[in-house]
Parts: sequence; structure tokens; C-alpha cells
Amino acid sequence: MASILLIEDDPLVRRGLQLALNRHGHEVRVAETGEDGLTEFHTAPSDLVVLDLMLPGIDGFEVCRRVRAAGPVPVIMLTARGDDFDIVTGLAAGADDYVVKPVQPTVLDARIRAVLRRTAGSPEDVRVHGELRIDTAALVVTVRGAPVQLTPTELRLLLTVSRSPGRVFTRNQLLEEVWEHDYLGDSRLVDNCVQRLRAKIEADPATPVYIQTVRGFGYRFGPL
Repeated sequence: MASILLIEDDPLVRRGLQLALNRHGHEVRVAETGEDGLTEFHTAPSDLVVLDLMLPGIDGFEVCRRVRAAGPVPVIMLTARGDDFDIVTGLAAGADDYVVKPVQPTVLDARIRAVLRRTAGSPEDVRVHGELRIDTAALVVTVRGAPVQLTPTELRLLLTVSRSPGRVFTRNQLLEEVWEHDYLGDSRLVDNCVQRLRAKIEADPATPVYIQTVRGFGYRFGPL
């Protein structure tokens, strides 16, 4: 059973998702505003936050930033519009995935379970690449000896590409392996996560050494 914090201002949507996720085996706490959501988040631990973007008061983008600043708890955002601005801004704020309303509870449950699986790594060994050290058993990443705090999705992406240095991963391959999405074409999830990961592990994100772009194909892990 996962402990889910649902922050949603629409009472019908909030109650419907709470009941549905309970039926799927999750323990769901709810909040109707950004302020209440942040208070609830800091009051009791959560395994994952499901967050509506269009909230009264503190909006979902700012709530996401504050949740992300507090630690690695994953966030799935709900957006009533499928436009690029909401999605890209939400991902840039640190969300791990998104679902467009109206939400199908079975789809949301599948996304929740996929995101939570990313928190578990497979024990292998310690990977050292230049100044980057990845302990795949302890799930600890350091750069020049200093620990780097990654979200579960950023860590899963790094573990995926670093297991095969030099291999080119297409965006669709990364969607399937990291996000476990069974549909193709949504490169925004991959590109935004790559940007956030580069900002944390690269000395100069504009000229990346570790997460390199292969134009027209996707990404590969270096240095080569």
C-alpha cells in the first residue's frame, strides 16, 4: 500500500479519485488548496503526491517546486489542458509525470505504480565515470565527492543510460524503460528530465559530458 497525498480543489474529482485509488489499494490523504497541501505534506510522510496544477492560492507549479525542494518524493501532476505550456512548466518545476483530465483512475493508478517502481534500483556495483560516481546498491550519486540529490525519475534515467555507455537510447526507448509508458511520441517527459539531470551532474550543462545528445536519434551516456 502506498501513501498518496492528493491535492485537488474540485470536490467531485477529489472524492472520486480518493475512492478509486483506495479501491486500488492506496492510502489517500487529500487537500483542496496549495497551502493545505503543503501543510499536509509536511505533517505526515507521503510516498507520492498527485497534484492538480490549477489550484486557488498557491498554484500547483509552486507547490511542486516546494515539494521538490523538500526531498525526492515523486510528483504526478494533473492538468485540465494538454497544452505544451502547462506540461513543460510543470515538468520544469520537478514533476515526474503528468495525466491530462478527465482522469481515468486505472490510468492514474498505473502511472503511480510505475513512478514508485523507479524508486527501487537493482543492486549491481559502483559505476565511476570521470568525476561522477553512481552507487547502484545504495542509490547514491556523487559528483567530485559531493552527494547529488536526484528525484526517483532522474535517478532511474541515470541508471538506465549509464548501464550501457556509448549506447544511443531513443526517446521512445527511454519512455518505455524509465517511465514505463506504453504509448509513443511524448518527448517532453524525456527532454525535461534530461535538462534537470544535466543541471545537477554536469560541470557545464550547455556542453554535457555525461548525458549527450545524438541529434535526430536521442541520448547516450559518456564520456566516450
